[in-house]
Amino acid sequence: MDAQLAEFLLSPPGLALMGLCIGSFLNVVIHRLPLMLERGWKLDSAEMLGVKIDEAAAITLSRPRSRCPSCGHVLAWHENIPVLSYLRLGGRCSACKTRISPRYPFVEVLTGVLFAAVGWRFGAQPAALLWCAFAATLVALAGIDWDTTLLPDNLTLPLLWAGLVCAALGWTLPVTAALWGAVAGYLSLWAVYWLFKLTTGKEGMGYGDFKLLAALGAWLGVQMILPIVLAASVLGAIVGIGMKLSGALREGRYVPFGPFLAGAGVAVLLAGSPRVLDWLGWA
Repeated sequence: MDAQLAEFLLSPPGLALMGLCIGSFLNVVIHRLPLMLERGWKLDSAEMLGVKIDEAAAITLSRPRSRCPSCGHVLAWHENIPVLSYLRLGGRCSACKTRISPRYPFVEVLTGVLFAAVGWRFGAQPAALLWCAFAATLVALAGIDWDTTLLPDNLTLPLLWAGLVCAALGWTLPVTAALWGAVAGYLSLWAVYWLFKLTTGKEGMGYGDFKLLAALGAWLGVQMILPIVLAASVLGAIVGIGMKLSGALREGRYVPFGPFLAGAGVAVLLAGSPRVLDWLGWA
């Protein structure tokens, strides 16, 4: 029975259910981690300036409990069931009837679909859990970057080191491919950043993008760096042009690159390196 249960949990349906639950937690991470970082920066500044900050405003990933941002209604356990609670409540708060953003179930469904796809790609083996964690981190980074244009070191650096450690333990790809993937990922965007800045006097991207691509290189290998950058650039250009034409992109604002790097990384993972290289004629 234990073997059957483990096989189910590692199967696409089992991983999809796990992904729905993880996606609910990722919504918390996407919303709260930037607030936690902002508070940390304020505390550091206040300490240097000798200014006091109200400690009662502290927030963590677990405290306070999830609540409606409009009326403060604390969500009961049955209002936190992934997707189902949103559908049962009709997409509105049970207390004040304010509309709940559809992004919450979207992130849950997206994570569930990605976990199922990872299960289909790698089969019922423990390595699938590693790649699910990889995909979940990318979902969180994409959501945070889209909201705040920030790719926090709290996620990019652990993702980078985890990729190198997994390679060193023989769980993913050869360690030399992971190491040079991290180096090539960081330096490629670093070079583009400085070329753009020296040419235009403006910053075209942030350092978080360098670290994210380095992390993708550590997990997917040096050969996947160029395909990831190409795919992310095409996706970013299409979305940016669409937002510009629809008026969703205000003058002087820009579309963050991190979500498209993350999306391209997931696409390369699910397609597989041999297939990607074959598409490019590099096989």
